[in-house]
Amino acid sequence: MRSVFHALVSSVCSCLALAAWLTPAPLLAQDAPVIAAASDLQFALEEIASAFERDSGLEVRLVFGSSGNFARQIEQGAPFQLFLSADEALVFGLADKALTKDRGDLYAIGRIVLFAPKGSPLIGQLSAEGLRKAATGGTLKHFAIANPEHAPYGRAAQQWLTTHRLWEPLQPLLVLGENASQAAQFAVAGDSQGGIMPYSIALGSRVSEAGSFVLLPADEHEPLRQRMVLLKNASATAERFYQYMQNVAAREIMGRYGFVLPSESQ
Repeated sequence: MRSVFHALVSSVCSCLALAAWLTPAPLLAQDAPVIAAASDLQFALEEIASAFERDSGLEVRLVFGSSGNFARQIEQGAPFQLFLSADEALVFGLADKALTKDRGDLYAIGRIVLFAPKGSPLIGQLSAEGLRKAATGGTLKHFAIANPEHAPYGRAAQQWLTTHRLWEPLQPLLVLGENASQAAQFAVAGDSQGGIMPYSIALGSRVSEAGSFVLLPADEHEPLRQRMVLLKNASATAERFYQYMQNVAAREIMGRYGFVLPSESQ
């Protein structure tokens, strides 16, 4: 299994130290189906794809990015065969345009965390009030989130900040990542003093070792209902991976990366 990180990565030199965990590997043979996956799935899905290859002898190509951008690319004819979105509304929109085989399946509920890298003024006060004090006191210079316009995790971050009346005060300090992985990269290795990122990324060892985080209450933003769907041109291999995502082994990996499984959310 090989993966491809599909994002517009900043050229800021301070981000290069973290690049290893987001560096693309060589592409597979062209007959391997291309899977478009929300960037919060990077760590979990790479493990699942490796297990799938071991168990089935089949390979898939993973491309990670923002769900909104992927949905637009699918509408424009991008050759993806399976779409794992961080926002189920995008899947429903594609289904309504007859671009998918059906309306797909809910595979997870995502969560977000408030993260601070080592040395940040937010260390020891990872809370809405601590964020407010750091912003108003001038010790917080930059704060990273994914772009809410096309990244569901960025929209959830905006909703949490709005709930705590922090969205407007933080506007001059915001650094927007093209997707959730890039926002995490900015928060960890950029010149930001913190950020909001997916729980699944924060649980990755390279990120968790770089700072501290707290899990934010799920009722302080709209649920991150993540849905997957096969596209019209899906091959037999793509269909087998779609089914594999719903088996015990894949669900165990998803749970380990902090995703709430559909059966647990009912």
